[in-house]
Amino acid sequence: MRHTFLAMMTMSLLLLMLPCAEAHAEQKQIDATKLEQVTGAKPTFNKDENVYKVSFPRDDVKVMVDGTPMPPFMGLTSWAAFTPGMGAEAMVMGDLVLFQDEVNPAMSAALDNGLSVTALHNHFFYDEPRVFFMHVGGEGSTEKLATGVRKVLDRVKVIREANPQPATTFGKDKLPMKSSIAAAPLAQVIGAAGGKPAEKDGMVKFVVGRTAKMPCGCDVGKEMGVNTWAAFYGSDEHAFVDGDFVTFEGELQPVLKALRASDINVVAIHNHMEGDTPKAIFLHYWGVGPAEKLATGVRAALDTQAKK
Repeated sequence: MRHTFLAMMTMSLLLLMLPCAEAHAEQKQIDATKLEQVTGAKPTFNKDENVYKVSFPRDDVKVMVDGTPMPPFMGLTSWAAFTPGMGAEAMVMGDLVLFQDEVNPAMSAALDNGLSVTALHNHFFYDEPRVFFMHVGGEGSTEKLATGVRKVLDRVKVIREANPQPATTFGKDKLPMKSSIAAAPLAQVIGAAGGKPAEKDGMVKFVVGRTAKMPCGCDVGKEMGVNTWAAFYGSDEHAFVDGDFVTFEGELQPVLKALRASDINVVAIHNHMEGDTPKAIFLHYWGVGPAEKLATGVRAALDTQAKK
């Protein structure tokens, strides 16, 4: 009898809790009206996944891939998907279709408005104009996240309204045909982490090694490709820097922000290995300006990793 009584009490408690659970489940839903107001797009709802999604077809620029017209339906649609969060009201994940002159302004707009940038890559070969895809994410209030997405889209709109066709150059002055970079001032800026720079035909290169462990148990470091590097070409007054940053957990966003704050362009974000510990994400970059100013930008990004 005692067990029967306990079972009945347990069932009664569960029945009493059920309306509360249903009410809680109802609270855990994205405000679709707010989402539409902020983004300007009517969201679609996937009930099974409890996800609201807004989409923005890139029909403002005609894209050809290997001579074939590409309609937005075939993968040229920016989107952002929102679902209730665990530690915050909402989380967002998205993929933005961008042309070359839009990528870095869009990235800055995302980073400045509470979104993380998690990948940047291409989907096609022989595309004209070239198309890139930037993945974003974040957690927070629905309004804040939706505002971040809207800020990115607005930045892209401003660029396209000013120039309907994507640019084919950064628009900087031409660099000298022969490089003549002085290594010593750059070494002073980069610091001891860069070691002794390599020099060749007036070019200067710094390499900063790091260490990760592969599934085989092997440690891999600088010579195996786990490194950050910066190479400088041009003159001391007018140069370009290109390079690669290796970032571990928690480092990617601060490095991106530091590079963009120094007006250095990020051109790719991706992984190089599989099964590595800690997981390494690499970003490639390109900047033009006085050599020491570029080195200062690289050093600022390195400093964010030193703090971690």
